[in-house]
Formats: sequence, C-alpha cells, structure tokens
Amino acid sequence: MSKKQNHKKAIFTFTAPEAQRVQLAGDFNSWDPNAHPLKRTSNVKWEIKLHLSPGRYEYKFLVDGQWQNDLNCTEFASNPYGGENCVLILK
Repeated sequence: MSKKQNHKKAIFTFTAPEAQRVQLAGDFNSWDPNAHPLKRTSNVKWEIKLHLSPGRYEYKFLVDGQWQNDLNCTEFASNPYGGENCVLILK
C-alpha cells in the first residue's frame, strides 16, 4: 500500500463573513500560515481540504492577522503562549 493511500481527507472550515484573509497553521505545516490559505466558499465560509496521515494534529486559524480557534473544535491543548491550540485526531 502506498503512503498516499494511507492519508485521510481533513476539511477545515471557518466562518468569517468580514474577513479578507483566512489561513491555517499547525504542526502539519511547521506553523506556517502562508502554506495553507483558505478559499472563500460563500459569503461567510472559508475552507481548505488537506490530505494528512492518521495522527494527532494541533492547529489554529490566522484571520486577518489575528489567531483564532476553530469554533467547531472540541479538544484543545495548551500552547507555550498562554493560549490553546485546537486538536484534530485523524484515525
């Protein structure tokens, strides 16, 4: 089985009708928000689809330069900046 077949689709969405730019950063992209900009899919929603290996990932959104948590996230982990990151577990 190839490595690519092992990947799972992860869909990240963020609701921000006033936003000009929404980016995704996490340990899967070395916390580089420029690596995964979201695309506006409606007047209020932004979305990106990634293929990730099964595992545990921490992430946040960067919305017009401000770090934001995923409002749909149910699990969090403390970060070294006194806040929390969202946690996604892909099985």
